[in-house]
Amino acid sequence: MGTLVRPFSSAFATRKDHLLFPSPTASFPSAKPHLRTSRRTHQGINSSKFGSFLDLKPESKPECLDFDLSWFNPSDRPCFDVIIIGTGPGGLRLAEQVSRDGIKVCCIDPSPLSMWPNNYGVWVDEFESLGLGDCLDKTWPMTCVHIDDNMTKYLDRRYGRVCRKKLKTKLFENCVSNSVKFHKAKVWKVKHEEFESAVECDDGSELKASLIVDASGFASSFIEYDKPRNHGYQIAHGILAEVDNHPFDLDKMVLMDWRDSHLGNEPYLRANNSKIPTFLYAMPFDSSLIFLEETSLVSRPVLSYMEIKKRMVARLRHLGIRVKRVIEDEKCLIPMGGPLPRIPQNVMAIGGISGVVHPSTGYMVARTMALAPVVAEAIAECLGSTRMIRGKPLYHKVWNGLWPLERRSTREFCCFGMETLLKLDLRGTRGFFQAFFDLDPYFWHGFLSSRLSLTELAWLTASLFGHASNPSRLDIVSKCPVPLVRMLGNLALETI
Repeated sequence: MGTLVRPFSSAFATRKDHLLFPSPTASFPSAKPHLRTSRRTHQGINSSKFGSFLDLKPESKPECLDFDLSWFNPSDRPCFDVIIIGTGPGGLRLAEQVSRDGIKVCCIDPSPLSMWPNNYGVWVDEFESLGLGDCLDKTWPMTCVHIDDNMTKYLDRRYGRVCRKKLKTKLFENCVSNSVKFHKAKVWKVKHEEFESAVECDDGSELKASLIVDASGFASSFIEYDKPRNHGYQIAHGILAEVDNHPFDLDKMVLMDWRDSHLGNEPYLRANNSKIPTFLYAMPFDSSLIFLEETSLVSRPVLSYMEIKKRMVARLRHLGIRVKRVIEDEKCLIPMGGPLPRIPQNVMAIGGISGVVHPSTGYMVARTMALAPVVAEAIAECLGSTRMIRGKPLYHKVWNGLWPLERRSTREFCCFGMETLLKLDLRGTRGFFQAFFDLDPYFWHGFLSSRLSLTELAWLTASLFGHASNPSRLDIVSKCPVPLVRMLGNLALETI
């Protein structure tokens, strides 16, 4: 959800913990490009007087940080305590944390200095509690949720945009001060012996370590599963745009806009949206700069990008928003729910591939930032200066540090929530979020931030049923039994 998360790599993206954009410290192009009007129409959507942003190309170019990293020298003995594959937020956060204990770490990535292509949005209280409040470059004092044309919920919880440059620079600085090494290469193979593993890279180098950690994202092939990966999918298309004007309050970020009046003249789109609804997520920076994103909360099979884009064009046209320039665009696809990786296994995981994406919302980044110190502590207990526990005991310790029984159980409950959302149409989804945001803030804050216990989640469910309208209660009663039975079965298996 606008409270989601997303990234995007070539195949998959991680989303909003929420998605966002370039920091104000990154300069937006000031020159107005010469635009040639296209006469084409897009899949039946005509360019009204407000036009279609689909004809505009994003102006921003990939950038790299100017930072002096400590590079791995192949002539040195290529043996470390921990090798981390990937330098996304999760990989760098883990490298920063585990290296504090004097553990030798090397991060391997084809382009370590490249800026992350995805944007992140987070709840301010979460990032501040992690000591990362200085990495936010824009905050909104309130968020709002448009349930329909007649009802809007105002949420008294601050939301912020992560400055990617500040966050990556801060993590790099801490890694370098802790003697973390970096290697510019792509890992193509991982080999294991009883107490040591090795990675082979596309430049011909081979590096060895007691533990390999995969932080390379959803599309990784290094993590193994022993159950079918029956994910739901969150998909979104977003743009950071210069517009003539927009109708949104500058002191409120739009977490979700479920209104569908923009589809009144699009009967085909309206019928499909009634079955698999999408919402708008919007971050207004000023009267002419705004991030707009059309999002499918979760679907199975995944909704098409073309469908998402067509709905977004219709929405912006209805709101009277004429896009003058597209500064950045975002394409997000996040696998949600499904089984956890096999626990334990020889390769550890952090980030999207580890299963930490919130199954009901898509949130991930803040949670990964919070869990990295937990994984680092488990690693330090095995590979720290006073102990040397390697092989299977090490793998068992770190995997169960990330996924103890309680955390696996609460994730299973959230997967139940995802399976329920998959069964709801637009009417049911609106009823669900109307009741959800009527809950005591302790419950909806805790659910979105993945910090409720299993008992608290049970209380949340009872309270949600109590706040729901009669049609929503009927939805819950009629559409929850199968996911509920599946959840109870999986919980029973976890405790065996």
